[in-house]
Amino acid sequence: MALNVVLGFLMFGIALDTRVADFRRVLRMPGAMAVGVAAQFIVLPAVTFVLTLLLKPGPSIALGMILVATCPSGTFSNIMTWLARGNVAVSASVTAVSSLTAGIFTPLNFALYAGLNPETRALLTTISVDPVELLAMVVLVLILPMVAGMALGKRRPHLARKLEKPLRHFSLLVLLAFVGGALVKNVEQFIEHFHLFFWLVVTLNTMALGLGYLCARLWRLSEADVRAVTLETGIHNSALGMALIFTFFPQAGGMLLIAAFWGCWQLLAGLLLALYWSRRAPLALPAGEATP
Repeated sequence: MALNVVLGFLMFGIALDTRVADFRRVLRMPGAMAVGVAAQFIVLPAVTFVLTLLLKPGPSIALGMILVATCPSGTFSNIMTWLARGNVAVSASVTAVSSLTAGIFTPLNFALYAGLNPETRALLTTISVDPVELLAMVVLVLILPMVAGMALGKRRPHLARKLEKPLRHFSLLVLLAFVGGALVKNVEQFIEHFHLFFWLVVTLNTMALGLGYLCARLWRLSEADVRAVTLETGIHNSALGMALIFTFFPQAGGMLLIAAFWGCWQLLAGLLLALYWSRRAPLALPAGEATP
């Protein structure tokens, strides 16, 4: 419950700086936005499901991989895109749209792929997750705080600017405390399975970044848009994943290890990639070639 409240504050603080104009950008760049959302909610969950079938990491860890892959992009992707000299407008639009649609796509994808995998289906049946409760929780901690933050930001912009920075810092510190607590609580599993979940998280995150890059390239987006879509696909809202696990799967230690370590690793990987890209400006599209 505490983490759900913190996540709600985090989304509220993020939305203070989000405007309806951010969504209007989607209409001006539908190709880049569509590729970013599709890579997150269609391609990555499907490929992650296949990966769990091939590697057979165990039910709890496989569930954690599927859950992380079905979460929307995280707000740090906007910062990473800015550092990478990518298209921040595309990044902000994809983050906003994916966060608002996560109430549908996250529970749907998770229930679908967790149910298709024989090993995770057995664990999911034991836990007996109600899809309606899962949907309601995502709406309460993700969508409603975001809408409320956007409303306050529009009506009281001066107050919103004062609240934004303290809320972000407070939420980030508490989130890090929860991640650390999850790792400490499961320290024996952490040590015992480190060799397994470490490489699983590294592989999954690298695959997510690669899929975002590949999808953007295949759609022939500009390089600035490619960088934005890549980071949007690779940087996920791990706080939402942690909140879902603490609420619905508190006994699934493998899920906690995957989500907690993912939250740390994705920031390191995203930062390294962003710093690499920051060394050179993105190339423009050839003359006469436009972004779809």
